[in-house]
Amino acid sequence: MRKRIALAVGLQFLATHLMANDPTEFKELETITFGAGCFWCVEAVFQRLDGVESAVSGYMGGHVENPTYKAVTTGKTGHAEVIQVKFDPSVTSFKTLVDFFWEAHDPTTLNRQGADVGTQYRSAIFYETEEQREIAETSRKEASENFSRPIVTEITAAGPFYEAEDYHQEFYELNKTYPYCRAVITPKLQKLGLE
Repeated sequence: MRKRIALAVGLQFLATHLMANDPTEFKELETITFGAGCFWCVEAVFQRLDGVESAVSGYMGGHVENPTYKAVTTGKTGHAEVIQVKFDPSVTSFKTLVDFFWEAHDPTTLNRQGADVGTQYRSAIFYETEEQREIAETSRKEASENFSRPIVTEITAAGPFYEAEDYHQEFYELNKTYPYCRAVITPKLQKLGLE
């Protein structure tokens, strides 16, 4: 009898919880981290793609714990400016995202995107699984046919991700009239058909 009551109470709690909460919190999301220049730009691009649940600006690939933006911009911490993407694989595949990655920046310029120069602006894919690594490497080989110069993108295992300071998050959305946004991000979004 007690077991039946406990089961009934448990089922009631579960039903109430499911109705009261956003069902998206139960989605099986995957994670991938991309470096493709200034994270303000990369965040603005990827957060507009179908299936992307979040795109968070941060730092990865360095040797200093808890780096600050000021430290990363010196190029001495080894970190790249990145966005960590959480996506729903039932809506979009990792292959679709990585194929789009090649279009969203110039993967043939070493440690540079446009006027942004330094190792912190390097092109990088930080994979979470062996399957992601294989897909990224195959995609890089396929994409190389579309460029006249060799792709220099680093494909490496993800390390610690450090979220960037609050003022970097949603930068484009909150600062569309900022000169960098008007000169770089808006034209890129328009070119990619995202704005």
